[in-house]
Amino acid sequence: MSTADAPDAIAPAVPGPAPSILVISAPYYRQVVDGMLQAAKAIFAQASATVQVIEVGGAYELAQALAIAAASGQKFDGYVLLGCVVRGETDHYEFICASSMDAILRVATSHALCVGTALLTVDTLEQALARSHETGSNKGAEAAVACLKQIVLKRELAA
Repeated sequence: MSTADAPDAIAPAVPGPAPSILVISAPYYRQVVDGMLQAAKAIFAQASATVQVIEVGGAYELAQALAIAAASGQKFDGYVLLGCVVRGETDHYEFICASSMDAILRVATSHALCVGTALLTVDTLEQALARSHETGSNKGAEAAVACLKQIVLKRELAA
């Protein structure tokens, strides 16, 4: 789905207690990631969720932090991962994007975690900024909605 035709992000109704969310942020591109974080927090506020935010060094560390959090014994209902990788002049971009997304999916599925991911993989910083503005479509808000929908699914299947 492109940013231009994305529906407005609205938190789904989450049955049961207010969800507890861990946001793992890789703020290498601070303006981009902060924009996504603010939008995600707005969605979580709609769901009365409690939110804890931690920062990691970069996109490559997102999956590692997710695995550490899953193994920590702290109880979170869901996780949102935020970051941005902008294409450069070397093949480093392809390696980081593919390995980061593969690792995130592997950790999430192996631990049955409710995860929403907004790891922007873009050609230019302008593309990233367009996906993280306070107004209009925002990938952080979309990741928060995805996370909440996974929590709803998990709770419904556990009932």
